[in-house]
Amino acid sequence: MRVRTTLVAATAVLLSAALAAPAAAAAEGHGHAATRKAVEAAVQAGVPGVTATAKDAHGTWSATAGVGDLRTGTPRSTADRYRVGSITKTFVATVLLQLEAEGRLSLDDTVDKWLPGVVRGHGHDGRHITVRQLLNHTSGIYNYTEDEDFGRAYFTEEGFSRHRYDTLTPRELVAVAMRHEPDFAPGTSWHYSNTNYVLAGMVIAKVTGHSYATEITRRVIHPLRLRATSLPGTEVTVPHPSSRAYSKFTDPSGPTYDVTALNPSLASAAGEMISNSADLDRFYGALLGGKILPPHQLKEMKTTVEIKDSPSPGRYGLGLMETPLSCGVQVWGHDGGIHGSTSTAITTEDGRHTLAVNFNGDWAGDGRAVAEAEFC
Repeated sequence: MRVRTTLVAATAVLLSAALAAPAAAAAEGHGHAATRKAVEAAVQAGVPGVTATAKDAHGTWSATAGVGDLRTGTPRSTADRYRVGSITKTFVATVLLQLEAEGRLSLDDTVDKWLPGVVRGHGHDGRHITVRQLLNHTSGIYNYTEDEDFGRAYFTEEGFSRHRYDTLTPRELVAVAMRHEPDFAPGTSWHYSNTNYVLAGMVIAKVTGHSYATEITRRVIHPLRLRATSLPGTEVTVPHPSSRAYSKFTDPSGPTYDVTALNPSLASAAGEMISNSADLDRFYGALLGGKILPPHQLKEMKTTVEIKDSPSPGRYGLGLMETPLSCGVQVWGHDGGIHGSTSTAITTEDGRHTLAVNFNGDWAGDGRAVAEAEFC
């Protein structure tokens, strides 16, 4: 999910950073020193705390910097669970591609075939939009998180304090988008829209008879043994171990607010998931390593279109971003942002070198800088 349109709980019980220090130090000689510096630089730039884990041929390396709780000074943990925002989209796309491989749907099915009448209003028409266009953001469907009223209700301090525990249904989120005109005719351009993935989750439910959360859990989380990964639905807390999450809302120089507890139904299938860095490394390594999707579906997932409205270069496939780094390395993965949490999870094309990093503040930090340090 994007917070304020960028590509973007309970009392925390944290493991001591000292527990992770020996493992991190042992692997430092294999080229992670620059990554550690980038993690520390994020804290110097204003992020409360950072946790990162990389996995490559030499093993697993983790590092933390800063604090997980501004009140107590408790450090972040390499085992921290956190809200991953739009990284959820890769999981949703993976399930839809599995369903395609099983012959239960086609990516070229119209949205209206599965959700008749849902995408209608102010020029939106689900009869002319395909499932594929949902997944690669070429549908033109308006992004509900860009709606001004929605933004005031959920992305300002005053609105968030009043509405943080609201339960929103997928249909209600789609209805927000339908109050606006489409951004463009289907297939003619590209614009990131969280509405696309709310609809994708609804398609999964219609095809399978089960919620997208149930299907992700059954098809991806359990087979890969992603024990720190969950889809909380309307649960407002983050399981332990975890850190607090902080936001400055619309004023990066203003007060810092604890936004850990929230009802993630405002993100739905566009960004409700919770995970940790080790699980995200395992997922993206397995996905790009060909262990989750058949070759044809993985090829479809990696068939990209140009990202047209971002200052950073890159291309977008089906729930998967392809990003060129300065040293010529191409990485695949996704960014994620939701209140108080920004994350990046990426891997090389063969899935053998992975990185997942999380900042527990949403106003500073540069995931790309950490990626550059790790892969270049």
